[in-house]
Amino acid sequence: MNGTTTPFDFAAAKLPDAAADRALAACPGHGRNVAPRRKREPADCGDLPFLIKRDGTWLYQGTPINRKELVCLFSSVLHREADGSWWLETPAERGRIQVEDAPFVAVELDWRGDDTHQLLSFRTNIDQILTAGPEHPIRVSHDIITCEPTPYIRVRGGPGMLAVEARINRATYYELVALAVPKWVGCRRMLGVWSQGVFFPLGEMPPGEA
Repeated sequence: MNGTTTPFDFAAAKLPDAAADRALAACPGHGRNVAPRRKREPADCGDLPFLIKRDGTWLYQGTPINRKELVCLFSSVLHREADGSWWLETPAERGRIQVEDAPFVAVELDWRGDDTHQLLSFRTNIDQILTAGPEHPIRVSHDIITCEPTPYIRVRGGPGMLAVEARINRATYYELVALAVPKWVGCRRMLGVWSQGVFFPLGEMPPGEA
């Protein structure tokens, strides 16, 4: 979204899909003529019937939104609050939605170079390209019971802000692991990947591993 100076035109994405039409009609700002440079805060519309599944699928009233153009449109006005809640927000209105995990999924990996000169670029399910590095760090979360890893890459958000992330899907994660190299991080020998001169640990190497 372009700051708060230009109204977001949801009507421009009107597509011949019943669920999409209903979603557009319910979304903040749809069909309203918002004057530029409006100073007041967006009106709070409360909870909206949107859910982003763990696999990146958007649902409206339980029905998948299958139009990628529409998902990209909604994603462009998606915000995360300090309390962790997720909102669709235009200059005129805002409404809370539900997100199961991360709102985006990294579905493809491209790399060039090697060692500290390596660059890792990810394509998300909305065709956004993210190059891992200081602005888009990779992190790995481990299930407290199974210890199964779940990797993420930051899409936006910096220090002092809650990050908006893309979960790296399993197939892409396996490609990432294939590029991993060992490195001492403090007193722990870690397996990880380099990108833009930054080392991102993926996990600790088992004792005795070369």
